[in-house]
Amino acid sequence: MTEQTMPAVTATDAPAGASGRERAFGLVQRHGAAAVLVLLVAIGSFAFDRFPTGDNLGNIAITSSFLATVALGMTFVIITGGIDLSVGSVFALGGVLAAYGVRWGSLAALLLPLVVCGAFGLAQGLLIARVRLAPFIVTLAGLLGARGLLLSISDEGAKTYLIPHGAVLARVGQGGFLGLGYPVYLTIALFAAGSVLLQRTRFGQCVYAIGGSEDAAELMGVPVVRTKVVVYVLSGLLAGLAGALNAARLSSGVTILGTGMELDVIAAVVIGGTLLTGGAGSVSGTIAGVLLLGVIQNLINQIGDLSSSYQQVVSGAFLAAVVVVQTYLSRVQRLR
Repeated sequence: MTEQTMPAVTATDAPAGASGRERAFGLVQRHGAAAVLVLLVAIGSFAFDRFPTGDNLGNIAITSSFLATVALGMTFVIITGGIDLSVGSVFALGGVLAAYGVRWGSLAALLLPLVVCGAFGLAQGLLIARVRLAPFIVTLAGLLGARGLLLSISDEGAKTYLIPHGAVLARVGQGGFLGLGYPVYLTIALFAAGSVLLQRTRFGQCVYAIGGSEDAAELMGVPVVRTKVVVYVLSGLLAGLAGALNAARLSSGVTILGTGMELDVIAAVVIGGTLLTGGAGSVSGTIAGVLLLGVIQNLINQIGDLSSSYQQVVSGAFLAAVVVVQTYLSRVQRLR
């Protein structure tokens, strides 16, 4: 079938003649996380003197940057209607590979996790897109495979590889400019590029089309297989990059990191307004969801007498509320 030209419309555009109520629902879905984030920042600034300080806000930014990098790739995956449960293990694998590869120089320490983690994403993408296996099963296998590989590299976790403080990679992970760490600037650049890729390119239109209806996308001539493979490769690359940068910040490849991270990533993406069913979402919403989780964790730490485990409770409550709201809004829009 010849490839047809698709209209430059994304799932975030309001339909022509939409009522005020429909527009309001669309705003809640797209910008609800940002509104809650602004509210919590205002409350935290009023309630805690240490919260609005530059050091504290910089700490929120640097700790959120690694989760945000992984969440960027997950945003593309979920918009296509897929899921990637392997990102937590791939994140940890990227850190171990970076620390392992630094013996050959910082460039090798960065390229090794990108190549290996990108290969994981490629294998998963081919199984999902070409063989048509379920993303849940494939990426669950990827989670176990990546965790097994990092354990074999580290002698079942008994060996921890270190990154020398004088290495270029360590300076990138630990250095900063104007009060913000270099990983924060890299994350900002990645999200800017991701926003352009998703909203302003043909590839982004294909991602939205596949999430809206894969069968319809195929009839329109969308390269479904190629697009889905690229999306999972992107997810693997970004998870590996985040793991390498985190290892550089810690000066070591810690094997126990990343456990359960995939759940935090999915929560951040969904809280940011991306539908689990696919076809709608944005990278700006994802960054708002990531920062929202980071601010919640920081406010819990500010209180002092609450365990950090409460952050998981609050995050779960946010996620449940967002899914309920998204389901309601989707039903209302279908009825109209």
